[in-house]
Amino acid sequence: MELRKRTIDYNPKRTRFRKQHRGRMKGKSFRGNRICFGRYALQALEPAWITARQIEAGRRAITRYARRGGKIWVRIFPDKPVTLRPTETRMGSGKGSPEYWVAVVKPGRILYEMGGVSETVARAAISIAASKMPIRSQFIRLEI
Repeated sequence: MELRKRTIDYNPKRTRFRKQHRGRMKGKSFRGNRICFGRYALQALEPAWITARQIEAGRRAITRYARRGGKIWVRIFPDKPVTLRPTETRMGSGKGSPEYWVAVVKPGRILYEMGGVSETVARAAISIAASKMPIRSQFIRLEI
């Protein structure tokens, strides 16, 4: 029996356009800013682009710490392509090719949710995931 690690493919299956403008990150998050699935969550406090690799690193950190206990929900998905020009290329000659994918995160957005574990386990696991993120974030819990 072979042991395969379960990784999530964070590349969108298809997009309408290959390349996007960079855009601006103004204001607060209006969608995805309340706990829906679990009891504990990691909430962003700053605007940023979070790459697919950073999202996966955070998910792995939570899963590894929680072991088999509980359930984890990843609430962000990288659907924005970031293009890069080849190094030492002259100015002009168009936009670069898509290199990686990012999720646009605004303040208030829930990044990860967790349920089925005690608060101490959730707090520790989510703090490890928070250290993988390029932004300040906070641990929140659902008040019942």
